[in-house]
Amino acid sequence: MKHKIKLFIIFLCFITPHPIYTQTRSLPATLPSLPSGYFDLLEAGLARIEAKLNADPNPTLRSLEKGQAIGHFPHAVIVPAVLYSKKHPSNKHFGDTSMLHLAERIGDLLVSEYDSGNYNSRYDNDWDTYMWLEAYRLLKNNLGDDRRKRWAKAIFENVQMLEAPLIKYQDYPWYNAPFITTSPNHYAIYSGLVLLGGKVFNKPEWVKLASKVFHRFCVREQTVDGYWGEHSQAGPTTGYNYVTVTQIALYYEYTKDPEALNALRRSTNFHKFFTYPDGTPVETINDRNRDWGVSVWGHFGFSNFEDGRRYAEFLTSFQSAVGDTISYGGDIQTLGRIAQNLIYYHAGPIGVIPQDQHDYVHQMKVTAGIRKTGPWVVTYSGIIAPQVTLNNFFLDRQGNLSVYNKKTGLIITGANSKRQPGLATFTEKIGSDSIHMPVSSKLQMGRKGDTLSLAYNVFFASVEVPAANEKKLSLNIRTFYKWGEATNELHLQLMLKNGQELTTGSGKKIILGESKLDLGDEELGGSLTNNGWTMRIPRGIHLSWPVYPFNPYKDAPETSISKAIGLLTMPLQLKDENFSFSIEVN
Repeated sequence: MKHKIKLFIIFLCFITPHPIYTQTRSLPATLPSLPSGYFDLLEAGLARIEAKLNADPNPTLRSLEKGQAIGHFPHAVIVPAVLYSKKHPSNKHFGDTSMLHLAERIGDLLVSEYDSGNYNSRYDNDWDTYMWLEAYRLLKNNLGDDRRKRWAKAIFENVQMLEAPLIKYQDYPWYNAPFITTSPNHYAIYSGLVLLGGKVFNKPEWVKLASKVFHRFCVREQTVDGYWGEHSQAGPTTGYNYVTVTQIALYYEYTKDPEALNALRRSTNFHKFFTYPDGTPVETINDRNRDWGVSVWGHFGFSNFEDGRRYAEFLTSFQSAVGDTISYGGDIQTLGRIAQNLIYYHAGPIGVIPQDQHDYVHQMKVTAGIRKTGPWVVTYSGIIAPQVTLNNFFLDRQGNLSVYNKKTGLIITGANSKRQPGLATFTEKIGSDSIHMPVSSKLQMGRKGDTLSLAYNVFFASVEVPAANEKKLSLNIRTFYKWGEATNELHLQLMLKNGQELTTGSGKKIILGESKLDLGDEELGGSLTNNGWTMRIPRGIHLSWPVYPFNPYKDAPETSISKAIGLLTMPLQLKDENFSFSIEVN
């Protein structure tokens, strides 16, 4: 090899955020029919790829990946490869030599960048290698001997690098971060590349090794609730779970292991229940990210089931407008995942998902659950997991409640944080000790309403949410004093909208911006109105704005006002208390 190949396996998965999602949009009246809708998106995305290539007479990966909404440019190679090779009535580019030439142009650039050392100096280049390998698999008989050999050499060497960590970690106690020093989603990606590489390059030992790892992912690593915990099985890391399930789906395509299909069934259940009506995954149960966008990962895995196909349509609907004009403004990495879905999608009958229903309720085996009632979605988390002190990529499970309305989006967020106990739903300070996560919890969900009970050292609290109606949701918080001395507080994180007007019950009108607000009883006047909702609040509560939550990728609080939240704080007395809130949406 012309250069030393570096294997980035320790903590590199944590260094930069991955642009693996797009911004959410309003749900169109008509959902895209799949896989036709995927072809429309690739067609719309072609212009972006070609424009980026043509903008520079001597493009490099560094120049191509500058700017927003680009992501991993090598993902572009799979787009023309799929359009050239996939026969379908909706694909007008099947057999189009211009698509073959575009794929060759991108692949040749990747060979050049690999030989110069630039390809492997980029984080998560294994994500790119998968796309390149798929393109090679689809086009190898059309590339010509010289190009085929050059592509194969570079791709093979990149896949070969991943054999070592697969061997090293295969029998570790758990496939999660505390043991394997990377995340399970990355370990699954390594396995997927080695599996597909073994198939393409006739390396049966690779297939055997990857299959062993994947089978364990299916039967031991996945919880009964359908997720793979990044830090532990105690609770999900929702966004990255899409990444892992994509690899399990790939494994199933090539092995038909029935345990993989079972794992896909459980994962489909998990994701369909814990997705808001705007396509975004529920943040309250996530221990890694406070927010996440609509995912395009792993749709083909969901498509093994009738409800999964409907879920894939639902998620895809947020990628573009549905109609005569399809526009695409997302990143090229997203286009690559759409192309992957096209390769393996299973068309068939369409089922029903929770987002189609007026009401649904789902409770997990861990202490978490979700209920939809008309436009309202309420999520509860009493998940208990140890605090991770040194690793900034795992948040403290300190958020317990979220309230969402279809018209307004999130109103109260249960997003977790780190080194910010003041954002926890409940806190207690005993001497010099600050406690911001419960020591015990119980969730009861019934016809008349739900109750999440959270126990701390000197008190416990019950969050009670009775059945909502179309316009109003009530929230009652009861605290029960046990014993001892402590300073206790209740906090609710509000998704106030920067640039919009905040109106208080006292008649005060404020345009939210970077100016600091600290409002007490007299100014709040018993209510808050913002972004189409009005919240009735008890006396004795205080509102702060802007409050900047923690960003694990920066290992520091956010600095952009677009990420700011409002914080309601209520001091708790050393006695039994009862606080009532209500939220109305016009």
